[in-house]
Amino acid sequence: MAVFAYTGVNDKGRTVRGTIDADSEKSVRQLLRKQGVYVEETRALAGDGKKAASAAAAAASSAAAKSKIGGARALAALGAVSSTPTIEAIVSAIKKAASSAQRHVAVATRQLATLLKAGIPLPEALSAVTEQIDHKELQAAFELVGTKVREGISFAKALEEHPNFFEPLFINMVAAGEASGNLEGVLARLAEFIEAQVKLKGKITGAMAYPAFMAMFGSLIIGVLMVVVVPKVSAIFSDFQKTLPWYTELLIAVSGFLGRWWWLLMLLAMVGLGFFIRWKRTPEGAYRWDEIVLRLPMFGELAKLVAVTRFTRTLATLLASGVQLVKAMEIVKNVLGNRVLEAVVTDATVSIKEGESISEPLKRSGRFPKLVVQMIAIGERSGDLEGMLVAVSDNYDGIIDARVTLLTSMLEPMMIAAMGGTAAAVAFSILMPLMQLNEFVQ
Repeated sequence: MAVFAYTGVNDKGRTVRGTIDADSEKSVRQLLRKQGVYVEETRALAGDGKKAASAAAAAASSAAAKSKIGGARALAALGAVSSTPTIEAIVSAIKKAASSAQRHVAVATRQLATLLKAGIPLPEALSAVTEQIDHKELQAAFELVGTKVREGISFAKALEEHPNFFEPLFINMVAAGEASGNLEGVLARLAEFIEAQVKLKGKITGAMAYPAFMAMFGSLIIGVLMVVVVPKVSAIFSDFQKTLPWYTELLIAVSGFLGRWWWLLMLLAMVGLGFFIRWKRTPEGAYRWDEIVLRLPMFGELAKLVAVTRFTRTLATLLASGVQLVKAMEIVKNVLGNRVLEAVVTDATVSIKEGESISEPLKRSGRFPKLVVQMIAIGERSGDLEGMLVAVSDNYDGIIDARVTLLTSMLEPMMIAAMGGTAAAVAFSILMPLMQLNEFVQ
C-alpha cells in the first residue's frame, strides 16, 4: 500500500487535489472514479516498486486528457449537464457513443507513442498503456497484444488478431514503422489521423442525428393524433346528417385506415426493409445504392466530399509512414465507404501497376473533383505528393464544415415546418366543422 497525490476534476467540473492510499495508480483511478472524480494526474508520495514505464504512462495519460480528443474535463462537463434530457443532449450522446472505441484507440496510440519516444521498450510500454485504458474490450485486446509481443511476435502481427479495433490501415502503418525503425513517429501520426477521422464522423453524425430524431418524434405525435385523437373527435360528427368538408372526410378515412391496419403497414414496412437490406448486401445492390447516394440532392455532394477527404488524408498518412504506393492504394479503397468510388480507386491501382500516374485514372473516371485531380498531379510532378494530399484534405475539411452547417440550418426549419404543417392540417380539418356545428344542428 502506498500514498498517492492526485489531481482531477469532479462531476461539477471543478479541479480537485488530494492524497489517497492505494495499491497502484490503476487502483487510484478506480477508487476516485467511484467518488465521481476523473483523474488527470497521479504521483506516488510513498511506497516502492514504481517503474519508469508506469510513471511515463501517467504523464502520457495526463497529456492525452488535455488534448482535443477528450479527457477528464470533457467527461466532467458531460456529467454536469442537467439530468433533464434535451434534444441537444441526446444528439450529443449519440455522437459520443458512435465513436467511443476509436477515441480510446487514439488516446492509447498517442500514449504508446509517448512512451516509445521516452525510450521505454515496446513490451513494457504496452503493459503501461493497458493499465490506463478505460474501455474494457480494448484493454483486453491490448493485454493479448502485449502477451504476443513478449512471446516474440511482431507488433503488427499481434494487432491482426483484433480487427474490431485495428483496421488494415493501422496494421500496415505499424508494420511500416517497425520496418523503418520509426514506430513512435508512425504511432503519433496514426493518433492524429484517428482523431481527425473521429472529428469528421462526429460532424456527420451530429448533422444527421438531429433531423432523424425530429422526424421520429414528429411521426410519433402525428401517429397519436391520427389513431387516438381523430377517432374520438370524429364520433361527434357521426350523429349529424350534414356532409362534412372533403378534407375532414379524408382525415377521418385516413385515421380509420391507420387505426384498423397499422399492424399491416408495420409488417409491410419490416418486410420491405428486410428485402432492401438483403438487396443492399449483394455486390450489385451495394454498388447501385452507393450510386444513388452520390446523386441525392445535398446529401450526395456531401457524401462525395467526405469520401474524398478520407481518400486524401488516408493516402497521405500511409505514404508519409513509408507504405508503398500500390499497397497504400489497396488499403485506401477500403476506407472510402462508397463502392462506386472504391471501383475508381481499384482501377487506378491497376493503372499505377502498369506505370501510370495516380491523377490520370482518377481524371478519366469523372468521379473525383477536378481540383483534387489537379492538385494530385501537381504533387506528383513536384515530388511532394504527401504534402499536397494533406493540403487537399485540410481544404475539404473546411468545405465539409460549411456544408454540414448549411445542411443543418436548412433541415431544422424544414423539419419544423413539415411537423407544424401536418399538425395544423389535422387541427384545421377538425376545428372547422366544430366551428360550423350550429349549421349542422339546424
